[in-house]
Amino acid sequence: MRLLATLLLSFLISVAFGQHDHRNCGTMEALEQQLQQDPSMRDRMEAIERHTERYQSGDNVQFRAVITIPVVFHIVHNGQAVGTGENVSDAIVLAQLDQMNQDFRKLNSDAGLVPSIFQGVHADTEIQFCLAQRTPSGTATNGINRVNGGQTSWTVNQINSSLKPSTIWDRNQYLNVWSVRFGGGDAGLLGYAQFPGGTASTDGVVVLFSSMGSVANPYPGGGNYARGRTLTHEVGHWLNLRHIWGDATCGNDFVADTPVHNTSNGGCPTYPHYSTCSGSPIEMTMNYMDYTYDACMYMFTAGQSTRMNAVLASGGARASLTSSLGCSAPGGGGTTCGTPSGLNATNVTSTAATLNWGAVSGATAYNVRARQVGTTTWASGTVSGTSVNFTGLTAGTNYEFQVQAVCGSTSGNYSGSATFTTPGGGCSDAYEPNNSRSSSLPLTPVNQNLSAQIATSSDRDWYRFANTSTTRNIRVDLTNLPADYDMELYQNGSRRRISQNGGTTSEVMIWNTTTVASNWYVHVYGYNGAFSNTQCYTLRISLSSSAFRTDGSTDGEVTEFEIPIEVLQSGFTMFPNPATDQLSLDVDLQADRAVRVTVGDITGKTHILRSFDLQKGDSRITLDVSRLPAGTFFVRVENGEVVGVQKLVIVR
Repeated sequence: MRLLATLLLSFLISVAFGQHDHRNCGTMEALEQQLQQDPSMRDRMEAIERHTERYQSGDNVQFRAVITIPVVFHIVHNGQAVGTGENVSDAIVLAQLDQMNQDFRKLNSDAGLVPSIFQGVHADTEIQFCLAQRTPSGTATNGINRVNGGQTSWTVNQINSSLKPSTIWDRNQYLNVWSVRFGGGDAGLLGYAQFPGGTASTDGVVVLFSSMGSVANPYPGGGNYARGRTLTHEVGHWLNLRHIWGDATCGNDFVADTPVHNTSNGGCPTYPHYSTCSGSPIEMTMNYMDYTYDACMYMFTAGQSTRMNAVLASGGARASLTSSLGCSAPGGGGTTCGTPSGLNATNVTSTAATLNWGAVSGATAYNVRARQVGTTTWASGTVSGTSVNFTGLTAGTNYEFQVQAVCGSTSGNYSGSATFTTPGGGCSDAYEPNNSRSSSLPLTPVNQNLSAQIATSSDRDWYRFANTSTTRNIRVDLTNLPADYDMELYQNGSRRRISQNGGTTSEVMIWNTTTVASNWYVHVYGYNGAFSNTQCYTLRISLSSSAFRTDGSTDGEVTEFEIPIEVLQSGFTMFPNPATDQLSLDVDLQADRAVRVTVGDITGKTHILRSFDLQKGDSRITLDVSRLPAGTFFVRVENGEVVGVQKLVIVR
């Protein structure tokens, strides 16, 4: 229930319907009204969030097929000729659809404008759209439904109470888009959407007619909001995205890879535009979920893509759209549907493969199912093409898959199974048993890759190595992680370094030193019992005569250090962990000191920043973490002498 409480707080910061010098989206206000009218929607949205969290964890084998959603455009007018006023032309509708496809597939002409700092998270959402080719009753259509509404303009209340229910197509099979002229108190509105979990009779997106178009073919005279990005923004809401500023000052949009924004941005902000929220991150003003001009928004992130795909995945609120026949013209009926042949797997890696088959005459879609050989449960999906990406696989494992053709309302038989085997599955680990730090461990080779395994939840690997007077500087890389692994560097019994990145992000430790010894140790372990008994990690211990820079190179002058820049022996205890509502910290203080506590996520976004004046005998801190979303965070404590960092898991 805390998620909805957060949303309700955001409603207090109302979305004003003003002039078009600033993008005006009515989605959050519409949500507030829906929650008041339908209290049970709150529970449905909570269930959708729990499903989203499970999908984001990525634990299950899944297909990553491109999803095509059928769209019907309801063009609402007052008797004007086609191409006049709000009765927009077919060309504008086609331009709008094309722009939306470009934006969601990272094919937009302005994608190259994304700054380098954000290019790593700039995503193809693998979602695309088609104009509906059949009506809910099965007759042919071009996907453009022109509606003479008998009035020039519409308020939100009129749209929701009469226009939508009287014209909507099955929301489980189509994305409904209404193009209207807004009027009354809503005359300044550009659009609004209904979040997943809302009432069936009002589901879809409404946009101002003059916002339709594309970058290449904008609506004539539509100004800064005539290039089709209003619909891109609103469909983002329809697929469960929040505004990037979280509809609150320094709010939370429930996406880990978007920076914290002060509030919405209008116009075309000059890059870099810094937030004054904690950490002063550069704001992602070019994100489709901000309020900037059409010409100045041109990206979704990987986290936003995952959140949208969650509602389309099996069990998601909009999963039925993935098997809709709306993109296929009606067939002749009564014909048989053939069986796919030519099944094969290509691009097979230890974790993924591309599954392929030959086309079947008359097929409008294909059902695909796959599983590990010898198991009983199939992973399944539906695609429109003749290939699909199959991900989340295990190295050194045999898989089989089958394909069934769908010809309109008729389905054929599943094919026989084709099989393939993922490579890998064995590790050249010659150092077991190495579960404890010991001087009896053999010396580990340096400057070469080692392949090893954390095979059980209690397994941990220790490696002993020696440096020399000519190659005394140390760098340790832990890569190809199958799970959330961390590592530490010890010199005898003293910890010198620790690396604790989240998930399967590679770990690195650098220690430039004057100490020469044969009792250096690297400790590799699974965070919270993480392990894989089928996949290996790669460890490399590098020694150099030149000091390593923080970027990993040995070029240029580097000041050697024996004391780390950040002392990572944490200096505090933290409980409970995992946490839900409240977190307690006991800080190790030798004297009265000012203490600074930061809670951030794996992207560097700061969620909590607090300062305390503590006394040596009174060093307990209590933090309210009830508003943090479920996930992994890092708690950083600075007490004037040392800096400590520990992982925190929030569960909901």
